[in-house]
Amino acid sequence: MISEQSVQAIHEAARIEEVVGDFVQLKRTGSNMKGLCPFHGEKTPSFVVSPARNTFKCFGCDKGGSAVTFIMEHEHKTYPEALRYLAAKYNIEIEETGDTEQNRVERQLRESLQILNDFAATYYANQLLSTDRGKSVGLSYFRERGFTDDTIRTFGLGYAPPGGKEFQTEALQQGYDQSYLERLGLISTKGFDFFRDRVIFPIHHQSGKVVAFAGRILNTHTKAPKYINSPETEIYQKSKVLYGLFQARTAIRKLDQAILVEGYTDVISMHQAGIQHVVATSGTALGESQIALIKRLTPNVLLLFDGDKAGIGAALRGVDLFLANDMNVRVVSLPEGEDPDSFVKSRGREETLQWFETQAQDFIFFKAGLLSDASQGDPIKRAAMINDILGSVARIPDPVKRALYIKECSTLLDVDEPTLVDVTNKLVAGMIREARKVYEREQAESNAPIPYASHRPSHPPQQERPPLMEIREREIARLLITFGDKIFDEDHNISVAEQVLAALHEVIEEFDHQVYGQVVRDSFNLLQEGKTVTPAYFIGHANDHVRQLALDVIHSPYEYSENWEKKWDILLQSQKKPEENFEKDCEDVLLRFKYQKINQMIERNAAFIKEVSNSGDHAQLEEKLLLQMELSSLKDTIAKQLGLVVSR
Repeated sequence: MISEQSVQAIHEAARIEEVVGDFVQLKRTGSNMKGLCPFHGEKTPSFVVSPARNTFKCFGCDKGGSAVTFIMEHEHKTYPEALRYLAAKYNIEIEETGDTEQNRVERQLRESLQILNDFAATYYANQLLSTDRGKSVGLSYFRERGFTDDTIRTFGLGYAPPGGKEFQTEALQQGYDQSYLERLGLISTKGFDFFRDRVIFPIHHQSGKVVAFAGRILNTHTKAPKYINSPETEIYQKSKVLYGLFQARTAIRKLDQAILVEGYTDVISMHQAGIQHVVATSGTALGESQIALIKRLTPNVLLLFDGDKAGIGAALRGVDLFLANDMNVRVVSLPEGEDPDSFVKSRGREETLQWFETQAQDFIFFKAGLLSDASQGDPIKRAAMINDILGSVARIPDPVKRALYIKECSTLLDVDEPTLVDVTNKLVAGMIREARKVYEREQAESNAPIPYASHRPSHPPQQERPPLMEIREREIARLLITFGDKIFDEDHNISVAEQVLAALHEVIEEFDHQVYGQVVRDSFNLLQEGKTVTPAYFIGHANDHVRQLALDVIHSPYEYSENWEKKWDILLQSQKKPEENFEKDCEDVLLRFKYQKINQMIERNAAFIKEVSNSGDHAQLEEKLLLQMELSSLKDTIAKQLGLVVSR
């Protein structure tokens, strides 16, 4: 594990405006900076970076957090990976503590394999660009495909020489372990280079690391396979990688759409033509993990496949998987004999995009068009075709979207809507039963209790306005998160957190709301340990709810216009800006919190008075009546301070 000291050093060194600025163009607006959100498509900036608080927040998609959070979300890294990324950026040496021997060995293995893959990628690229054989054979091939030098560099294309052990010899001379070469599939079990006399397509993880290679043969007269690929390893699982995603991710987010093709050269040719939101399955069957990679960036997919029978079959298989993951799917089939590579080269960017725009079909129309040709004049085949289409519709999780597609099917297939609804509902019920069986079997195997559907609410509870006490508790939490480290009393060097908690020390454990209570207790513990209550502590909190609360209360979508003071020379006389107004804010929130707590005590005491009156205990009744008078008097005093009118 990364030591707490290293984590703290990374958080302190990482400047949010520098980290985000590597990926987003930011413009200063007052004390903050704004830009177009990299996590969802937008034309008007709603993405705010606060250098003062070292945080970011998007008021469009609600993502927010620290520099570490940004790297995790944008680069799809785990928390430790994001920390290591920032440590490398700011030249911070990481200390490891509490690490098991097994974890250390596994991490070192992954790092060693990654370093070796990086060496191999550099070696193959140098062979392509710097050797006579590479230039005359490998580079000539890429030139014939129309790839430019920029494109070759962007995708890291290379060439593996024909000799049996050239790469292996170079790697061993550089000090790399032969067992790692075998593990990565860079040399065969017989001791020869695995890739020989082939052009090389490095396969990148979505973070940009080279995790595997594909080699295409250049000799068309041999019986060897056209493509060979690296085996799966500790750093490469082919079902979790999409070719070109690293190069395409920015364009996918910006355009809010991903185009899915089949081959390496399809991706490269379209990218070079200016259509850069393209990824490929690289010959593997489309899987759930690959769909999840796309869904993180966009819910909209355009399936682009060859016009032959195999390509159409692949498109149909992909449709159902995307639908089951609640994604929006359109399909484009190219003219027979064409593939994306040849099509974009012959038509160019504008004509290709125009073709996509005019020829793209919703999956229902695409599937119905294909199947209706095969079922013409045959009622049995037509019934099978309708059931096939409804089988796809039934996979859609959203019931509203499913209902709209059924309505479309009714018109398209000339079948009454109630019949289609009935069939679809039966298919959905069957899928639920099957999923339930699988779930119960898995739970039985793990001996875990099964949470039956009857134990769950049939519909989500209605959203209601939070009780007034909850609102007051949130205000206390807001003060501690936002202003906890500010000085409330300069004469005695008392912070806002110390002032608030001193006023609430008797009710610290009495908070009704779990998250707000957590903030108060954590603040108290920090002060007990001699530490400062800072916004950064809550922004990086282990509890997701506390972390989200911190982002919500720290950031505001509104700002004071600079024109008030700079252009018009008008000063705000009645109220300071929120970040300068915490003293009055603190006093007001504490008074309102106390007022509400006293109200609760009055209500509880009144109920107790009624109970004692019935019991005939006059001594206890008198005691409770006196307490009620004191509470009412205190309530009146606080009400006057707040300017409230108390009704009797």
